Amino acid sequence: MNKIMLSCKKSTELIEQSQEKKLSFKNRVQLSLHLMACNTCKAYAQQSKTINMAIIQFLQKDKTDDKNTIKNDDLKEKIISKL
Repeated sequence: MNKIMLSCKKSTELIEQSQEKKLSFKNRVQLSLHLMACNTCKAYAQQSKTINMAIIQFLQKDKTDDKNTIKNDDLKEKIISKL
């Protein structure tokens, strides 16, 4: 494989890395070129992005639920003390 065009394996690694940190200019260009030519990796990149967004939303919802549980417990204690 030449130095300009990446393999699909290397492209998927860069796709995952790009979601955690900024890629080097060289890697961004190589990945962009590969994604223009490879529909499979392009689909993988979209699926990976969707999965990461779903995980982030789930974790944020989970944090919100924990806060609501604490508030609900406090409210239960107040109601019980009033009874």
